[in-house]
Amino acid sequence: MKIAESSTILFRNTMRITEGHLDGFRRAIAQAVAFAQEHGPQLMVEVFIDEERMLAHSFQLYRDSDAIRAHWRLSDPYIRGVMEHCTVQHFEIFGAPDPDIVAALKTPDGESFPFVVSPRLAGFNRFGTPSLGESLSQRIS
Repeated sequence: MKIAESSTILFRNTMRITEGHLDGFRRAIAQAVAFAQEHGPQLMVEVFIDEERMLAHSFQLYRDSDAIRAHWRLSDPYIRGVMEHCTVQHFEIFGAPDPDIVAALKTPDGESFPFVVSPRLAGFNRFGTPSLGESLSQRIS
């Protein structure tokens, strides 16, 4: 079986929010996401929060490893700002990042955190398709 070829890479970051830092975390994430939306190379960024367990989950989709490098160069101050309010509990990488990306996975202070890399098996995306409001039948006809 041939593995599907694609350069896209998906990050899933699970962060433990530091006790007493929920509001600061919310502000820092909002600033980081706004900056990424305006200047970042990500194709998609979504952040979800579980206040009861003080966890946040961030999903970021990149076109390739070069986009990850660009994100890290541009966003370092924002990443540091978020990390003042949380710790990385677990990090998952879906796809095949370049070896230097995997080697560089550390907190802004250089500390390691647990992560897993899962290579692609199969898939597709619809990022180049018409808006969600347009029905499938309209696209086919």
